[in-house]
Parts: sequence; structure tokens; C-alpha cells
Amino acid sequence: MISYITIGSNDLTASAAFFDVLFGALKGTRAYSLDTMIGYSFGPDAPMIIVTRPFDGSEASHGNGTMIALAAKDRAHVDAVHALALAHGATDCGPPGERGARFYGGYFRDPTGNKFNISLSA
Repeated sequence: MISYITIGSNDLTASAAFFDVLFGALKGTRAYSLDTMIGYSFGPDAPMIIVTRPFDGSEASHGNGTMIALAAKDRAHVDAVHALALAHGATDCGPPGERGARFYGGYFRDPTGNKFNISLSA
């Protein structure tokens, strides 16, 4: 159903350094790099994530109420990816932990301010 997701960036070099590490921990690879955007692939049947400068030339900003949820393979993976994101410039928005009976996840914002969740639903 979802083909791709775009994430705005004001500094593609800094964003590439952050997302290369973050998405690498989730088995993502760079599919392409252009002057204005970088595409990350997670496999032929998964949506791409594209980090891009805004097309209209305005500054990128994060959306209020918008969040991208990334799937982890187990609790240790949630903990590791959350820690990895923080070590590479993310801001903590909620440490990994149980939230309800069947959900384990952690929250962070990338250096541009976009909100992410890394989680495992059982």
C-alpha cells in the first residue's frame, strides 16, 4: 500500500551520516544518492524512505503529530537501534519500554526534528 516515505532535511550530508547508520541497523541500504535526495531501500517488497531537501526551496520542518514507526526484530534490537540513534545525534523522546501489554518501543527525533519510533508489537 505504501510506496515510499519522504523525510525533509536541511543538511543532506548530516542526514546521510545519521540515516546511513540508523537504516543500516535495520538492513536498509542506499538505493541512490542525488544532489537533492537520498533513497534508502529495505527490500523489493518494502516501502523506500527518501531523505530530501524540500522541493519548494523552503526549510524542512517536522510535522506535528507525524511519526515514522520502524519495525524491530526483538526487544534487544529496539534497545540497540534507539541507543544507536541517540549516539548519532537523535534526541530521546521516550526510552525503550513496554507500553501496554503487547507493545515494546522507544521514541526519538532525528537531527532535523522528525519523530521516529522503533518498536516490536507482539
